[in-house]
Amino acid sequence: MERVNITIGPLSFDHADYDADNDVLYLHVGEPQAGEGEETPEGHVIRYVPGTSHIVGLTVLGARRVLERDGRLSVTIPGTVETTAEQLAPALAAV
Repeated sequence: MERVNITIGPLSFDHADYDADNDVLYLHVGEPQAGEGEETPEGHVIRYVPGTSHIVGLTVLGARRVLERDGRLSVTIPGTVETTAEQLAPALAAV
């Protein structure tokens, strides 16, 4: 788990772990914690503090593939926000 500073729309994450073999990016607010997951229309998973709307994590499936294909990554939270490969670079380097 690497400390990072990643902002996607109104969300800020300070921890990241990237599984390069499966192309899955895990972003966290603070250390990873239990949460309730909800799938986004894009197929990613947002994790909330149980019983609240406070976001504590985001799991991005196919992060590099999406960035290479589209040049940006979109996440609906409930509004759609986007980020670029440059903004995600520190997180994608977190192993």
